[in-house]
Amino acid sequence: MGNRALIRIELPGVKLYRRGKVRDIFELGDSLLMVASDRISAFDHVLGSGIPDKGKILTQLSRFWFDYTRNLIPNHLISTKVEEFPDEVKPYRSLLQKRSMLVKRARLIEIECVVRGYLSGSGWREYKEKGSVCGIRLPAGLTKSAPLPEPIFTPATKATTGHDINLTLNQMVALVGNELTERLQEVSLKLYQEASRYAREKGIVIADTKFEFGWWDDSLLLIDELITPDSSRFWPLEGYQPGEDQPSLDKQYVRDYLESIEWNKEPPVPTLPPDVVENARGKYLEVYRILTGRDDIT
Repeated sequence: MGNRALIRIELPGVKLYRRGKVRDIFELGDSLLMVASDRISAFDHVLGSGIPDKGKILTQLSRFWFDYTRNLIPNHLISTKVEEFPDEVKPYRSLLQKRSMLVKRARLIEIECVVRGYLSGSGWREYKEKGSVCGIRLPAGLTKSAPLPEPIFTPATKATTGHDINLTLNQMVALVGNELTERLQEVSLKLYQEASRYAREKGIVIADTKFEFGWWDDSLLLIDELITPDSSRFWPLEGYQPGEDQPSLDKQYVRDYLESIEWNKEPPVPTLPPDVVENARGKYLEVYRILTGRDDIT
């Protein structure tokens, strides 16, 4: 099943900037080093088990998408090659290899830019109750997992702890202004449409995903991770059938397991059994291989 999961990243002598649910970020002057661990979170909690090689998969898939979308918007990626990193982190080459990105230290725009192309998850629950998704009215008669008439932009607050909170466009305007709201909506929809077209050709449906942005001087940059199984809902195109649940190639598999054991979503957090860990790793690897055509993680 591969190496043991790498849960905690330690780089003695290198200043820690922030520990996230999955990534540990270190300061390197006007750059940051983002290192993806094998931690996995669900329902706003980091679980007691990691998924071996998950951090490598997230990093390499993000690198692929950053390269693929460069023509649409600049991004924060400087390099994923340890030999091109500052000297102070090169002693940690074996730990950093394939799971780290040297990035520009952009000023975060604290909005999750979510784009939904299909009716699933919290969107489906709201639609059943109100006929809308994040306050956007949709036609009557749509079914679970159905494609939306067109992709919709459904922003949310970016919470460091707890749940993100969905925003209407008017609420987003109040936070960041009309001009930036329109710009983020436009570029998010373009990114989703282009990525969805590519993924569909490879046999993957991107049901929804989220983007994050920041400022580098006066330039808007695409940042963080990009279209990964942690930030997206991936379905196999083969066998896709609206009206029912779809097989997942993303973190939904782990959420479904946690629902099946009726965890109350409060501490203590569960430890995943070995078969769930192995199956989750397999799903992450499968979507990476399908989308990139590569098999170079381990």
